[in-house]
Amino acid sequence: MVDFGQLLTDKIEIIEQNWVSAVRQDSQIEIAQELTYKALRNSFPKVLQAMASILSNDGEGDLQKLVESSLEHGIVRAEQGFDPAEIAREYRLLRAVIFETLETGLLQSSPKELLRAVRLIDTVIDEAIARCFKSYTHGRLQELEQLQTQLKLTNQELTRLVRASKENLSQLAHELKTPLTSIIGYSDLFLRKHRHEEDKDTYQELEHIERVLRSGRQLLHLINDALEVSRYDAGKMKLQPAPIRVQETIQQTIEIVEPLARTKDLQLVVDCDRAPEQVITDGLRLQQVLMNLLSNAIRYTENGSIHLTCETQPNQTWAIAISDTGIGIGPSDQAQIFDPYFRVMPNNQSYLSNSTGLGLAIVARLVQLMQGEIKLASEVGVGSTFTVTLPLEAKPAEVMLHQELSLQSE
Repeated sequence: MVDFGQLLTDKIEIIEQNWVSAVRQDSQIEIAQELTYKALRNSFPKVLQAMASILSNDGEGDLQKLVESSLEHGIVRAEQGFDPAEIAREYRLLRAVIFETLETGLLQSSPKELLRAVRLIDTVIDEAIARCFKSYTHGRLQELEQLQTQLKLTNQELTRLVRASKENLSQLAHELKTPLTSIIGYSDLFLRKHRHEEDKDTYQELEHIERVLRSGRQLLHLINDALEVSRYDAGKMKLQPAPIRVQETIQQTIEIVEPLARTKDLQLVVDCDRAPEQVITDGLRLQQVLMNLLSNAIRYTENGSIHLTCETQPNQTWAIAISDTGIGIGPSDQAQIFDPYFRVMPNNQSYLSNSTGLGLAIVARLVQLMQGEIKLASEVGVGSTFTVTLPLEAKPAEVMLHQELSLQSE
């Protein structure tokens, strides 16, 4: 009698490698392209070991281990940002890889043993999927609760912002309306459905949660951008300079925005050979500036490339330039490009999705906070270049204030 559990145990490493390779090559699992081998594999060895244990015991045995490992896998996938369809797809690939790897051993068994093994493997995988989806749903619900808490907290500050300044309130209200309506609608739909089917974590319910979370994240992003501008204008944003490695910070930012460029078939070109090895500045604020400028370049570029260059300059300064081959900005618009809520509309559009009109306003304020300057060179139909020049050593706010007072007293 063939011990299929032992057969699976002997092939676990091969199954892992083949499965990870299959997931990476599957265009329908987009998020897999952003994860390392270790992150993608995560708890799968435990799932496979639990499967092997059950197969060795004719389906009776370490079911609890399968449950625990599958629940763990669902939690990890929720944290990594997988959507339900991608999880279902990876389990479908796992089923195919297991049968392909064990094919020789299965064919050597009797028809009765073969039928039992196939049914048992299918049952075990189905159970793993069910448990994975259960913990995945729980993880998404937890994220939804956390998001709701964040929205409540930021809403208080948003209320103060609205009371303090009425300017551009109509534009802000327009931006908030669509995601807020979606959050309310889908939340109500999900909760009403969940009351009637408390024990049924259906695929459709997961899709509802995904829509709510996407809209919630969009709304929270908009609110936080508005608050970022408000904090700077109110003098509440402080610089925290520290030594940072320039190329490392740039590379980390490139890795974050690269998937956005890949979806539009845009080439990201980085030239940092002449960059300073280390500078003293606020690393978090620098990354915010780079993220906003790169994201903006990708948003307004339909084909071509995005170039980032970095070099040391005279007078103890260094510069980062981000160029694109996008729609470009006309002379009249360039004067307003760093104003809050101002956006350049491509092809005479009246509304641009996924844009708040706050990104460049935040960049301009952050660059000033970092004691630098930003310049724009652009031509309609050709592209734009934003150049940020910063000191090699940014000084804390207290030092800057002391120097200003000294100059005033002279």
